[in-house]
Amino acid sequence: MDYQGVQKHIVSWLSNYAKDTGVNGFVVGISGGIDSALTSTLCALTGLKTVLVEMPIHQAADQVSRGKEHIDFLTGKYENCSSMVMDLTPTYDNFLSQLSEKAKVNKSEEIKNLTLGNTRARLRMTTLYAVAGIEGLLVAGTGNKVEDFGVGFYTKYGDGGVDISPIADLYKTQVYALAKVLGVNQNILQAPPTDGLWDDGRTDEDQIGASYAELEMAMELQAKYGNDVPFSAFNNEREQQVWGIYLGRWKANQHKMNPIPVCEIPKELKA
Repeated sequence: MDYQGVQKHIVSWLSNYAKDTGVNGFVVGISGGIDSALTSTLCALTGLKTVLVEMPIHQAADQVSRGKEHIDFLTGKYENCSSMVMDLTPTYDNFLSQLSEKAKVNKSEEIKNLTLGNTRARLRMTTLYAVAGIEGLLVAGTGNKVEDFGVGFYTKYGDGGVDISPIADLYKTQVYALAKVLGVNQNILQAPPTDGLWDDGRTDEDQIGASYAELEMAMELQAKYGNDVPFSAFNNEREQQVWGIYLGRWKANQHKMNPIPVCEIPKELKA
């Protein structure tokens, strides 16, 4: 991939979209991860106003420190960048305290934790749109191709609630490569990917059961064969296992990746 060309293309696309929609620039949530680091850097390169927002909710210290380091890098290099901290921990805790005991108790601890993790993501989305509305900005999404169109690894109306998606046509491995070209710091490049929504610090691979490189392999197989991949296409048992993981998540998360179903009223009932 021509990463210098890709950089110029995305920056130009961002600039033209902002100009066409009449907005002042972009707001990006900074997590300390590679996707938000790359997205915010590309937004900064437009020269348009770019607001970097930290939104910790009981966040791990290493995630916070990586995010701050990246923000310091961008604000020190680009005059169009500014930052703000919106500590959502008290908001989140207050929200939990308002839930009824019945709502807080679930037969499955995993389902309860997943629901609360999604709640964190939705609080952040609300915060980003509040900043965007006040400042006249677009919310720039940080999802990559594997997350957004492969396994649906994002929160519906959370980190999936954005105005534009500048890196959504890049595989995760390509995100890393482009971020390296743009000088994203080593602490972020070397950190295991995580959505930061779990108190136990689990990584994306822990949750999904496969690495991003493996999932990209599965996406390539799907692009070539559809959902009926022949046995001969697999090189080993692990690839078969990854294909099963990928296809299961791809099917389960179609409700995120497809448009919201609309109940269309027949013409004869409208007469």
